[in-house]
Amino acid sequence: MNNELLEALNILEQEKNISKETLLEAIENSLLTACKNHFGKADNVKVVIDPDTCEYHCFQEKTVVEEVEDPIEQISLPNAQMINTKYELGDVVQIEVKSKEFGRIATQNAKNVILQKIREEERKVIYDEYFEKEKEVVTGVVQRYVGRNVSINLGKADALLTEGEQIKGETFQPTERIKVYILEVKATSKGAKILVSRTHPELVKRLFESEVSEVREGIVEIKAISREAGSRTKIAVWSNDPDVDPVGACVGMNGARVNAIVNELRGEKIDIITWDENPAILIQNALSPAKVISVIADADEKAAKVVVPDYQLSLAIGKEGQNARLAARLTGFKIDIKSETQARESGDFIDYENDYEDDDEYYDDYESEYTDEESGSEE
Repeated sequence: MNNELLEALNILEQEKNISKETLLEAIENSLLTACKNHFGKADNVKVVIDPDTCEYHCFQEKTVVEEVEDPIEQISLPNAQMINTKYELGDVVQIEVKSKEFGRIATQNAKNVILQKIREEERKVIYDEYFEKEKEVVTGVVQRYVGRNVSINLGKADALLTEGEQIKGETFQPTERIKVYILEVKATSKGAKILVSRTHPELVKRLFESEVSEVREGIVEIKAISREAGSRTKIAVWSNDPDVDPVGACVGMNGARVNAIVNELRGEKIDIITWDENPAILIQNALSPAKVISVIADADEKAAKVVVPDYQLSLAIGKEGQNARLAARLTGFKIDIKSETQARESGDFIDYENDYEDDDEYYDDYESEYTDEESGSEE
């Protein structure tokens, strides 16, 4: 029993996650390579390895002939009968080859075959592990800046956070732990190349899945996300259980759940709104925290006209148009927002009955919603 070899293979299997069968196959190939280097050919060489004990034997198969023309593949009848008197012409004799007989070059080549196989399998194992995590969020440790890109250690492999996938203005320190979204895993000759992102909208979705049990269990669905990384995100949620408030579940007690995600995203504001199959109601919700007087949505044209109170126009549009832009991406509608005065002048205003005819009530709601917006969540 080859105890040392067995122990070495077990250690490699545990530490590198490379199967013992693969390593035994590498040893078999290495012995065949050594035989080829030593004898010039290995067509008639057979290697037998016991997987339980790792005991191995290498045999040359030679045909018994009257006159030997190729000593590597043939053996004379007298020499064969010296091994066993029962051998006759045409029989195949197995002659064991001792690995210690191999020369230095043959031994080195055999060693290289084993090491190469171990490296290939190690790269394959790492690639398979992270390929399964593609489109998921993982925690990594910042290593260093490579130009304007950031090298991040994910445990068994390094990932690259390119400049284009970084949040504008975000900086990192070595050994800092951050969450990243795995965009793509590529197999290369040097191992797995892993590309990660901090700006992808799916990062926010995955963070909610990890933080909110109702989302993780499928009770609450995230129907749509629109994001301007580092600044603001809007998500539309829907509950499959009438007893569960989707927005409340995502916000959490005293905003604990959404605040944990906001902290991970370093202060990025998150508006959580209720999804609705009715485009007009969905658009009204998406423009939160602004209040809406009326919405006329054309589902065929994917366009909507929205009327808001005069003093809420700037809030509905948002700084540099951000609120309206995110609402349009969230709903998939082109949104034209007008103030009540503008709508009346253009003839687009339809005097719907609503709950906000009193200006004081409008103002109170505006103050409340604006405070929620500043906190980074919409309850």
